[in-house]
Parts: sequence; structure tokens; C-alpha cells
Amino acid sequence: MKEFDPGEAPSIASITDQVRALPVGMPVSSIYFLGDTAVFVGAEEHAAMVDQAGEVSKVAIHGGAILCAASDGKRIVTGGDDGKVVALNAKGETSVLVTDAKRRWIDNVALHPDGAVAWSAGKTAFVRSGKGEEKSFDAPSTVGGLAFAPKGLRVAVAHYNGVTLWFPNMAAKPEFLEWAGSHLAVTFSPDNKFLVTAMHEPALHGWRLADNRHMRMSGYPGRVRSMSWSTGGKGLATSGADTVIIWPFASKDGPMGKEPAMLAPLQARVSMVACHPKQDIMAAGYGDGTVLIVRLEDGAEILVRRNGSEPVSALAWNAKGTLLAFGTEDGDAGMLEF
Repeated sequence: MKEFDPGEAPSIASITDQVRALPVGMPVSSIYFLGDTAVFVGAEEHAAMVDQAGEVSKVAIHGGAILCAASDGKRIVTGGDDGKVVALNAKGETSVLVTDAKRRWIDNVALHPDGAVAWSAGKTAFVRSGKGEEKSFDAPSTVGGLAFAPKGLRVAVAHYNGVTLWFPNMAAKPEFLEWAGSHLAVTFSPDNKFLVTAMHEPALHGWRLADNRHMRMSGYPGRVRSMSWSTGGKGLATSGADTVIIWPFASKDGPMGKEPAMLAPLQARVSMVACHPKQDIMAAGYGDGTVLIVRLEDGAEILVRRNGSEPVSALAWNAKGTLLAFGTEDGDAGMLEF
């Protein structure tokens, strides 16, 4: 394990010792920061909010399974099998934004910086603008993922055999990006030049949006369940292998014709990735419970958490990059001041 010292960071052993264990008391499906408050979204019914003093407070947000979540740093929006879209703010206050008329499961949610929210139920995607105007779009099959473009009100709707780019405020026909197979999670590059999906098969697929040129990213032993853009969008870090796979996106051609970087190999599969918001480092969680901080330049590593639990199921940095939080499938959780 190649070690590094980012600034005044302590040694490997003391970084491990400085992790604060958090008794969230539930399996963790995702983590978001609202300011410096870490919010651990559970798999069922509740979220746990943790302040900087380590105090944990539970908040009830759904009447059953929590199927999806998203955040814009000001609020967290979740969807559940109770047919509701619920918003949670930094004060721990909840509000029901939507109740599906047919009580269908809310499979996906996404947030836009201007306050717009998108969600999907079955084959239908919905958008409610920051002013409260609601629009819907019927996809050709069940919606697999949603993402807002970083510029303008454009929504990527992933589904079977491709992605539809939908402009809710325009009468123009949505643009269809075709590629055979089932497309699930979807993400725009921060510079708005590329679109990437994680597929049901162990692969990613991408398009250069200027000309819709295809980008195939394959070779994974397992499905890619976690993706994270490095600062400035220069690389896309992904799970799905026993190393962190990072595809290069710094040039106009993206990863086409280039090999990915492969960092932080372990005898366990990478389950979660989270790039630092300001520096070229990232956190990686593994199927054996290990958490590492990795420098992208040379793969140097800091051990944050040793193995010995169920897979790491969530990782997140706060916006300043000073706090790292993690959670596992069996309810272990912790936070590190970095």
C-alpha cells in the first residue's frame, strides 16, 4: 500500500483511529451532506442526521422502502414504495412533494440547482419546476435512471435500448440516444459534453453530445453501481472491479481510444466511489468493508477503515471536502474529519 500525506494529514494508523463510529442503527443506502450535517439515508423508512458533535437524530421519511435519493446540498429528496416523493431539509423537517395518483413506486429522483425536481414511476418521468409547473414524459420502457444536465433544463431519461434527452419547457421532440441493452444510472459530465450510463450488463456506455458519437467502456467483472466525477470532470471513477476504474474525460474525445487508470487494487470488489470536491483524491469503499482514500495522480493510499464487515454501501464528502462519511449494508457507519 503506497502511502501519502495530504498536507498535515496524520499517519495511516492515526487516520484509522480518528474515524468516529456513528450508531445510525440501520443499513445505509446513501449519504448526503447538508452543510456539515451528514444525512444517512436508510433502506427503510428513516434517515439519520448526524451533526458535527456526532449527535444522531432519526427522521421518519417514508412508510416503507426508500428506493432512491438525491441532493442539491440544500435538501435531500427521496422516493419510496409508498408512492411518495419527500424532501428533507437541514433542520430535519420533511415535506411530501408528490403522492403518485396510482401509488406506484418512485424509482428515481433527481434535483436541479434552480429548485426543479424530477422523479419517475414505471415508464413515466415527471419534472416539477422551481415555480411549481409540472410536466411528464412517457418513456418507451421502465425508467432506469434520471439526471439533470448541468446547464439548462434538460433531463436525461435512461431506459431500455438507450437514453432520451427531454426538454420539459420546449415543444421540440425529445432526442433519442440509442444503444441496445438496459440503461440504469445516468450522469452528465460537469462540462455538459458527455453523457454516461451504467448498464444492467457489466459495462458503461457513453455519448459525446456534440455529435452523439458512441463510447463503449467495458471489461468489468461486475455491474457498475457507483460512479463519481473527479474535480473538474477530468475523470469518471467507477466501481465494479477489484480496482477503481477511472476513465479519462479531459480531452474532446473523452475515453475513446484510451485505457482507463486502475487504482487501489484489493482482494475485494469496489462497491462505492466518491471523488473529493476540490482535490484530485477520492474515497473508495469495498465489498469487505474497507475504505481507502486514494490520490488519483499516482494511486497512493490512506487506510480509513479496515475490512471486516458487509460491503460499503454509501460514501460522501461534504462540499468543503473536510468531512468524509461512510455506511455499510449492515448498518456500520462512520465519519472522518480530513
